[in-house]
Amino acid sequence: MLPAYISHPDCLKHDMGKQHPECPDRIGAIHDMLLMKGLLDCMQTWEAPLATEPQLTQAHAALYVHTMAALSPADGHVQIDPDTSMNCHTWQAALRAAGAAVLATDLVVEGKAASAFCNVRPPGHHAGYREAGGFCFLNNVAVGIRHALGVHGLARVALIDFDVHHGNGSEDIFHDDPRVLMCSIFEDKLYPFSGNLARGPNMVNVGLPARSGGELLRAAVTDRWLPALEAFKPEMVFISAGFDGHREDDMGNLALLEADYAWITQRIVDVARRHAGGRIVSCLEGGYDLSSLARSAAAHVKVLIGADA
Repeated sequence: MLPAYISHPDCLKHDMGKQHPECPDRIGAIHDMLLMKGLLDCMQTWEAPLATEPQLTQAHAALYVHTMAALSPADGHVQIDPDTSMNCHTWQAALRAAGAAVLATDLVVEGKAASAFCNVRPPGHHAGYREAGGFCFLNNVAVGIRHALGVHGLARVALIDFDVHHGNGSEDIFHDDPRVLMCSIFEDKLYPFSGNLARGPNMVNVGLPARSGGELLRAAVTDRWLPALEAFKPEMVFISAGFDGHREDDMGNLALLEADYAWITQRIVDVARRHAGGRIVSCLEGGYDLSSLARSAAAHVKVLIGADA
């Protein structure tokens, strides 16, 4: 039973303009690195379906979904916030990205894949119940989690978010849902300037100071995340996998390395093996320096799928 790799060419068509850091080349950089390292040989490849409205409205308000779909322009761009815009392909790409999380959930829960990595864009963890922003339109991982809970009947799901930016959209969706434990690290005093005051008892947020490096990251995971995860005993684990904390990525300043992403992934894998039968779905979030993004994602996937390549 091979792990799943899920993507779609539609994810390359969403474009927010020249020089925008959340660019289509992110998908290709990761894919090419996984191919070069032989990791795709260890995975089954799937194309992401389009998420349906019932799947989306498990995580988002129906009016929000309808409004965002209606905003899709025939040409040019529609500005959502100062850093986030839609072109004519954006909504289709967003539906593919959310659909990838749904498909990944089905494959892993039904025992058709050991785990799954979704190489998709636009990212999702800044998209709240009724709000877009921060390059995000639909909260991909939240759609997958609500699918696991509502359709597959799971009772406890963990969401791990190691993007350099706090996943404020995910917290907005799950802060009052005791079925979900969200554990996050992020750089303090960085967009979206939230996370230090957790909105619910099921939120384990750890803001790290700039230039923390791997040592403080590992301490946060060991001291804060792991005890909470052990007590919660998740039946499945989802990952918002952001690699913009790498020291070569100027979107943040945590000074992390590939080895740190491999280490944190191993801790997540260990928790999933103890409590969730190894069931993990990982969805791409940030990471904007193409070289460090590709290397970090490959380090993450290698541990995620237990590859020796």
